[in-house]
Amino acid sequence: MTTNVPFLRVPAGLLAAAAALAFPSVHAQSQPAPQTLRETRVQATRFAEPAESLPLGVSVITAEEIRASGATSVNEAVMRLLGVPGRQDLYGGGEYSLDLRGFGTTADSNQVVVLDGIRISEADLGGTRLAGIPIDSVESIEVLRGSGAVLYGEGATGGVIVITTKAGRGRQQASGGSLYGAVGSDGLRDLRGSATLNAGNGFLLDAHAQHRESDGFRDNQRSDAQAGTVSGQWSNDWLRFGARVSQDRLDARLPGALSAAQYAADPTQASRPDDSATIRGERVSAFAQAELGAWQLALDASRREKELRSVNSGFAYDYDIVSDTWGVRARHEGTFSGAKNVLVLGADISEWQRDVLGFFGSTATQRSRGFYAKDDVTLAGGTRFSLGARTERIRKDSTSSGTGFSDRQQAWELGVSHPFGAGWTGYARVGRSFRLANVDEFNFTAPGVALRPQVSRDAELGTRWSYASGKVEARLYRSALTDEIGFDPAAAGALFGANVNFDPTRRQGLEVDWNHAVTPAFGVRVHAALRQATFRSGPYAGNDVPLVPRRTVALRGDWVPVAGHRLSGGVNWVSSQHPDYANACTMPSYATADARYAWQFHPRAELAVGVTNLFDRQIYTQAFACAGGQVTSIYPEAGRRFTASLRVQF
Repeated sequence: MTTNVPFLRVPAGLLAAAAALAFPSVHAQSQPAPQTLRETRVQATRFAEPAESLPLGVSVITAEEIRASGATSVNEAVMRLLGVPGRQDLYGGGEYSLDLRGFGTTADSNQVVVLDGIRISEADLGGTRLAGIPIDSVESIEVLRGSGAVLYGEGATGGVIVITTKAGRGRQQASGGSLYGAVGSDGLRDLRGSATLNAGNGFLLDAHAQHRESDGFRDNQRSDAQAGTVSGQWSNDWLRFGARVSQDRLDARLPGALSAAQYAADPTQASRPDDSATIRGERVSAFAQAELGAWQLALDASRREKELRSVNSGFAYDYDIVSDTWGVRARHEGTFSGAKNVLVLGADISEWQRDVLGFFGSTATQRSRGFYAKDDVTLAGGTRFSLGARTERIRKDSTSSGTGFSDRQQAWELGVSHPFGAGWTGYARVGRSFRLANVDEFNFTAPGVALRPQVSRDAELGTRWSYASGKVEARLYRSALTDEIGFDPAAAGALFGANVNFDPTRRQGLEVDWNHAVTPAFGVRVHAALRQATFRSGPYAGNDVPLVPRRTVALRGDWVPVAGHRLSGGVNWVSSQHPDYANACTMPSYATADARYAWQFHPRAELAVGVTNLFDRQIYTQAFACAGGQVTSIYPEAGRRFTASLRVQF
């Protein structure tokens, strides 16, 4: 596989700031390592297993790393700790649209989000609300880079984000809890509470709640977010089952987009002083897992509801969503002729419905049935071969257009990994992934045009090396897409643009992850990516796909100078990008730095102060248009913000 990506160029000022955070001048005393370089086990493969021999790349964030970084939401943790670019969500409340491998405005439709084994990605363009998950409930976040179509189905070409909560991990915990309170800039007030009750005999109750309010740095940007979850489960040495209930609510004022002139004059102003939105979500789920000899069995069932009530320029846009999901999977491990064989089988069933309210109301539905099988054979020398396939039947309908379609698609992948000795493993994989137009896309096309399925041929080549004080992994990838689905403002036969099947496109690039313990008390992690998302032919041939930066770097340091004191911080840099298909306008690159100092003044109490956008840069991550060579429809980001917090454990 060959690539054609530009050499990584990082501004000198960024490197200086990164060095200041990564290599303090004061020598650390010997303390326990802030980042433990132990064996990494991942859930992204549907059943937990060590990451070292996987023929694919998975980046992992732990609860300890999230807490040390000061991240307040899942999307903030993924952006800050893994350097994944994100764009500010239009509904506020700290929500962002993450983009794993350069899909721009359709990123949400080209990656899958899984919470405790349940797919929570939406079947429209509304996005997945990750900020509604209480951050203190999260045990780990795994980002599967590249296609996860065999195990997770439609729309997983860019990757999969797997979120596992403390209750979802399933391990026994001691009774206890914590309270957290924070105040900060822009009227921030953040309250969190967590509690675990171990009733003995295998019974465990787990609860988390969060209430976050902010006035926002812009006019008409006040937000009030609440989230809570309660889980109950029972387990013994071979069986675990339980149920969870989660709710979240966001009330947000929406300041709207700014023109280039408005942004230059005053980025805090609002263009929509009367717009607002309320989003309410609820999830109820049940699960069961069992170990029967060489077999592991798992069952998940969930009902999810989402309500949106919004006012945009005086017009209401309201809808209700109900989604039902069922999944069953099995894993069998055995040996033959000195080789280990692991077979994973599963089925996913989902039904999704959205009712748009009002005079122009409509009902849209999606139903899918997916079946998959994946077999891994590991030879005595450690070489691992992996083969997987999936077939999925999907039906989508909408009353607004009176149209719909039904289709069956297949995904497959073939992978191999081989240990070359001294902690060094190389791997490669190829495969096919797909997605169909979502209910918003196939309703807005040029007259008489039906959207074809999007298909991607995916390839990845990687290596990982574990050594005494760290781990490093590098991946080259390429995805060649045909009939990619997206919105084209210049679509033929459409006055205001339409969703189309583009001419062939390509995603390719290089990703590097590096975790290193410089001393027992000081660790660094670096995530860097070079990426190209380009049109291979057609009227946009050679142009970049809009809203895809070509280079990103995230560098973090975590330092324990003396017992009870911890300093962490990092720098994130994102290169320039284009908001338009003609690439006539350019959004400037930006770098942001954050820092946090925590003092554990009591074995059960911690005081912390933190700052984001340390150098008070004026930046924006979201913009939609180009007019006269200038970027417009800009959504500004906040400047420097301070936070002070107190956490008490009991």
